[in-house]
Amino acid sequence: MQNTMDSGESKNSAWLEPVENLEDRMCLQHDKPLELFCRTDQTCVCSLCSVLDHKNHEFVPLREETEGKKAELRKTEDEVQKMIQNRRVKIQEIKESVKISKDAADREKAEGVEVFTALKESAERGLKELIKEIEDKQKTAEKQAEDFIKDLEQEISELMKRSSEVKQLSQSEDHLHLLQSFSSLKAAPPTKNWTEVRVRPPSHEGTVVRAVAQLEEEIREMMKKKMMKAEMKRVQQSAVDVTLDPDTAHPELILSHDGKQVYCGTKGQNLPDNPERFSKHVSVLGHQSFSSGRFYFEVQVKGKTKWGLGVARESINRKGMIPPSPQNGYWTIWLRNSNEYIACADHPVRLHLHPGPEKVGVFVDYEEGLVSFYDVDAAALIYSFTGCCFTDKLYPYFCPCLNDEGKNSAPLIICPVNQADG
Repeated sequence: MQNTMDSGESKNSAWLEPVENLEDRMCLQHDKPLELFCRTDQTCVCSLCSVLDHKNHEFVPLREETEGKKAELRKTEDEVQKMIQNRRVKIQEIKESVKISKDAADREKAEGVEVFTALKESAERGLKELIKEIEDKQKTAEKQAEDFIKDLEQEISELMKRSSEVKQLSQSEDHLHLLQSFSSLKAAPPTKNWTEVRVRPPSHEGTVVRAVAQLEEEIREMMKKKMMKAEMKRVQQSAVDVTLDPDTAHPELILSHDGKQVYCGTKGQNLPDNPERFSKHVSVLGHQSFSSGRFYFEVQVKGKTKWGLGVARESINRKGMIPPSPQNGYWTIWLRNSNEYIACADHPVRLHLHPGPEKVGVFVDYEEGLVSFYDVDAAALIYSFTGCCFTDKLYPYFCPCLNDEGKNSAPLIICPVNQADG
């Protein structure tokens, strides 16, 4: 039997302090205080139990076992507190999620009201124009009829006057007067031939159909703009802070101190020809690289006659005159000769942009294999490279092109993304 405490000492200590419900603290079998804990049977026992009923069991004083249990309880309490905290955090997350959902719902409702109000106004305007067109045609027909009636009434008046003269002359007994007046009254009166004259009802055939077709076209344009605006908002959520990397800049490029602007100077600078630097293309990369997720940035191109923008993979050849195509690791669009826009796909695509953009947004979805370009101010998609296969890091790519004797001296400017206006 393992008993680490003298039973007499335990007995004396058990009576040091008064306790309540003494009967609950007594061994029902031996009527002695429960002062030991049998670890074998995980129960409280008295000193006789340890000798008679729990032979060869492991015993410890209640205080010692209590300390161990308190330690377990403290650990349990810590775990419970962590669970409580986790649930409080989860409640906050759910509340925040509900708030975000409510804010999104409020925005959607506001946009819905805006769209349907515009549709209602467009429909009312179309109906008003339709009614006016029909009424204008009717007024034209009525005016024509009034003019005809006026002419007819004038002729009737003249004919009645002539009839009266003829009647009067026919009853005259003055033979000389009758013969002298006969020739003039006998001549045909100068009246218009009304046989073929018709007042034709105005034709309204196709008027309603054309009005509805026009309204449908307006609705399509409105929805297209709304969807594009929503698309711009979505991609602008992926905005990142991009700065230019001077270690990659061609020696003729001049970078601003904050790394947000670049233009081509008139002569090259004496810079180390490190492996990262472009030596042929007057280009520069962004500091930041991306190998997953989505990212978006905006660049002002206002005032330039030539430029190139997009993204490039880390492994591009920076020392040769390599065509900037996806096959060579570039996904870019370019402006040439002030108004010639090109998407440099493996087979270049001519872009018809009138007017051209003053600010270009570049969006990349790495996993989706998508690179899209937007006219930010017009909230319009310019071009998308789709089905791309990205395997290494991508860097924002900028080419302000040559200075062209000052004609193309304006810089490319990386702009902060104003999502509120997107």
